[in-house]
Amino acid sequence: MNTSIKFSKMSGAGNDFIVFDNMHKDIHLSADNIRSLCTRRTGIGADGLILIEPSARFDFAMKYYNADGLPGSMCGNGGRCAVYFAWTIGACGTTTAFEANGNRYDAWVCDNEAIRLKMILPHDFRDEFGSNGLSCNFVNTGSPHTIIFTDELDTFDVESTGRLIRNDSKLFPEGTNVNFLQVTSPESLKVRTYERGVEAETLACGTGAVAAALMSYKLGKIASRSVSVSVRSGDILTIDFSEDMQDVYLSGPATIVYTGSIQM
Repeated sequence: MNTSIKFSKMSGAGNDFIVFDNMHKDIHLSADNIRSLCTRRTGIGADGLILIEPSARFDFAMKYYNADGLPGSMCGNGGRCAVYFAWTIGACGTTTAFEANGNRYDAWVCDNEAIRLKMILPHDFRDEFGSNGLSCNFVNTGSPHTIIFTDELDTFDVESTGRLIRNDSKLFPEGTNVNFLQVTSPESLKVRTYERGVEAETLACGTGAVAAALMSYKLGKIASRSVSVSVRSGDILTIDFSEDMQDVYLSGPATIVYTGSIQM
C-alpha cells in the first residue's frame, strides 16, 4: 500500500535538496528511491536528499545522500539547510549542535535568515600537482576538493574538464569535487564547482567555497580571512576563518522553496 510522505524542497545558495523529517525513524528509502526522487524532470529533482533524524548526543542528526542515491560526505550547504529545516520543525533552537558522518557541527540561525555553520578542521592540503594538463591544489573540508585557478571562469568548460579530473583514479581513487575559481579582489572570489555524486556542475557548493577560500589564502592570492564567494546561482557565501584555519565558518542563505508530499 502506498504511503504519503511529506517533504520540503530547499535551496542553499542554489544547491537544492529534498528534506524529510525523520525524527520518528519511520521513513525508509532505498538508493533507487533516492536516485528517482533526485532525478530532474521525472522526480522532484535535487542535488541531494537529507533525512533529519534523532541523535543520542546532539539536537539532531543529518543523513545526507547524493543524487546518485549513495551516502555522501559532508555537504556544507546541505548542513545549513538541515539546520534551518530542523529549526522550523522545533528540533533545535537558533543555536544548535548536530551530527553528520560521525562529526559534531555547530550552527546558528541568524537574524537575516542566513545560517552560519562551523566546519570541521580542513586537512590533506596538497599544493601544485598536475591533472589533465592543469595545475591543481587540493584540500579536504569535509569533502575532497580539487582547486584550479583561472582568469576565464565565465567561459571555462567546467563540465568536461571537471568530469575528467573527478575521474582521475590515479590521483583520486575515491573521486574528487573540482572547483574552478577566479580571484576578483583581495577579499572575494568567484567559484564554479563540478560535484562528485551529482556528476555535473551545481549552482553552489558549500564545502567547495570553503576549500576555495582557504586555499586562496594559503597561497597568498587573497589577503582577507573573511571572504565573499560568488557562486553560480549568483548568491554569496561568506567564509570566515582564523589565521591557523582551526576555526572555519560557512554562512549564507538557506530557504524552503516549497513543501509537498509523495507516494512511496
